[in-house]
Amino acid sequence: MDIFNASYWMNQLMALPAILIALSMHELSHGWVSNKLGDPTPKMQGRLTLNPLAHLDLVGTICLFFFHFGWAKPVQINTQYYKHPKRDIILVSLAGVVMNFILAFVTLFIVALMEKYMAPMVPHTESAVRLYNIVSQMFFYGVTINLGLGVFNLIPVPPLDGSKVLFAVLPSRYYNSILKYEQYGMIILMVLLFTNVITKIMTPCVTIIYQFFLMIINLIL
Repeated sequence: MDIFNASYWMNQLMALPAILIALSMHELSHGWVSNKLGDPTPKMQGRLTLNPLAHLDLVGTICLFFFHFGWAKPVQINTQYYKHPKRDIILVSLAGVVMNFILAFVTLFIVALMEKYMAPMVPHTESAVRLYNIVSQMFFYGVTINLGLGVFNLIPVPPLDGSKVLFAVLPSRYYNSILKYEQYGMIILMVLLFTNVITKIMTPCVTIIYQFFLMIINLIL
């Protein structure tokens, strides 16, 4: 990561639209599902929107910008509105991850279409090739960032979505014992991040999902 290299910042700027879309759709999905399950809290707090400003978390966005995995400001929910609290918490928690995987698949499909049908028609001029490469790279960032965000949020460490799923499926006798460690979740997350443990966990997972999506797309095309 050479922050003094102009091409580095160009790549980061190309990734910015994908970052904003990935974060906004992730949090909107949480709020939308919770609202559909009877909880008006996300709607009352203005979280049912694609406006990135309503969802951005400073540290999480910086991590996503530099490392291509991170988090947004959590959507507040009120589980008292849920008819089946444990089930509904799982549905709400997984909504953002599922949306990121859908976005990754659709974007990868677009990249594959571009490579198959558009690339051969690009004029062999420097400006045309450069423009095609920029557009293609921006879409590919949509693939990697959505996959990274989805996999990252499945890690069962608070405040990530995976921890909410874990807490919901745990027997009640274990719930209170683990809940007391929730306040240390962000510290644990930062330690895992800066010791490169998260990257070692995520890289094979992202690769497997990417290859699976690519296999499906190749069968379609």
